[in-house]
Amino acid sequence: MFNPSRDQARRFLAEAWKKRRDKLPASPLEMIAADIVAMHPEYHVLLEAGEAALAREWTPEDGEANPFLHLSLHLAIEEQLSIDQPPGIRAAFDRRVARRGDRHAALHDALECLGETLWRAQHERRPLDGLAYVECIRRRG
Repeated sequence: MFNPSRDQARRFLAEAWKKRRDKLPASPLEMIAADIVAMHPEYHVLLEAGEAALAREWTPEDGEANPFLHLSLHLAIEEQLSIDQPPGIRAAFDRRVARRGDRHAALHDALECLGETLWRAQHERRPLDGLAYVECIRRRG
């Protein structure tokens, strides 16, 4: 299982974006990551800024969302959709896209559900509840 450190995950996103910008060959996962970054022009400068940006901390007290966490959650959702895991996520997401009329907006709905589900699992010290996660996507908004 791929379990990168924080720095490895951040560097992966920056390198995937650099490959896209420089029109270099990329792995399938790097191409997906670059597609996600392309949807977020507000993060381009950060990903192009080098090591200092990669080392920056974001805390709730700062009032800013962590862009690397945001992009990583997007990447996790894309992988979940590609393998329909947890079961039913693809169908729930497709319905969300149809309702929203915008895939990126639907991804942000799923991202909110994933964040809530992860928080609940950590808070309750339990495994991630895949059924609750999929149900959240179904009923969102």
